Amino acid sequence: MADSRTPAQSPAGVNPLVLVVGGGAAGNAVTVLLRRAGIAVDLIEARPDWNSTTGSGITLQGNALRVLRELGVWERLEASGHAFGSLGVTAPDGTVLFVAEDLRTGGDDLPATLGMQRPRLQQILIDAVRASGAGVRLGTTADSLDQDADGVSVRFSDGTTGRYDLVIAADGLNSATRAAIGITDRPEPTGMAIWRVAAPRPASVIRTDLAYGGPAFIAGYCPTGADTLYAYVVEACRDRASVDPAAYADEMRRLAQGYGGAWPEITEHITDPKKVNYTWFHHLLVEGSWHRGRVVLVGDAAHCCPPTLAQGAAMSLEDALVLAELLSAGRDWDDELFQAYYDRRIPRVRTVVEASLQIGRWQLDGVRDADMAGLVGRTMSLLRERP
Repeated sequence: MADSRTPAQSPAGVNPLVLVVGGGAAGNAVTVLLRRAGIAVDLIEARPDWNSTTGSGITLQGNALRVLRELGVWERLEASGHAFGSLGVTAPDGTVLFVAEDLRTGGDDLPATLGMQRPRLQQILIDAVRASGAGVRLGTTADSLDQDADGVSVRFSDGTTGRYDLVIAADGLNSATRAAIGITDRPEPTGMAIWRVAAPRPASVIRTDLAYGGPAFIAGYCPTGADTLYAYVVEACRDRASVDPAAYADEMRRLAQGYGGAWPEITEHITDPKKVNYTWFHHLLVEGSWHRGRVVLVGDAAHCCPPTLAQGAAMSLEDALVLAELLSAGRDWDDELFQAYYDRRIPRVRTVVEASLQIGRWQLDGVRDADMAGLVGRTMSLLRERP
């Protein structure tokens, strides 16, 4: 790829060039942050349509918003989503049992939580990448990586090649880059699955409400804008062969009909199976290090967890922030730097992964006296600290 940009000088006095593999939240964020530091970046994304984002909505808590503000996109996010500061817990019939104030994990000058439509978030990040001056190629993968002491030679799926000082693997849960550099960890299912759908927002929905029990483990929703929300139902995962995509709306509607409150209004709109997303929950935590030579993992390529704490995107965005900070600090890009990145991230990420898994296990095992509020409170208090 020809590059007319003027990057910062590396500690060795050369102009570093970074390849980011994957154009999701982590890849987009690290690209913008590195470009802001004057480092040249090429980003490749396997999908020809960069914003073919699946899923209906996303819950962004304060620590995620803190990173997104660093990217310079907070004002657009605020205008596009729905901010709120509390969480309701209801009985399956819709009776509100209690409302808890959310901790502002991003600081007091940001909302505790922002709900928004996933495609809208992705488009805002895409626009930020485009504006940063990064090179972007869609419908492109890295077919081979050949490392030496100074960098990585990459052969792309279109037959072209490139030479990079660093490759950042942001290619998600089933990262081909992770496998290519010899990290054998793979995501494992947790035993739970989720049905999601976007729908019009009833006027009564002003925050996330969660109902535990009933036909499923959890039924919840999150407002994503002035008149939109996404709703979800969590159950034990099924054999995928037994779930006909043409019946997705029927299946989700059947489960949702067991809930009261705002759910009858929401359920009326669960009609199009193409708008219903069914996904198993997985978990992954790569231990020891997140790099091999000059290839380093960020986001879901290194770790993932069920969304029981709504922290998956936040952890990925924090990875991008910390890695970009270290790469732009004037240090040599060596094993010591990449290990420092891992050492800084792993205690925080492990806490989130383990807490998210624990909440799911309690539900799968039917534990009724679990200290869920205590676990959530301790975890969120930790996340208020900067990554």
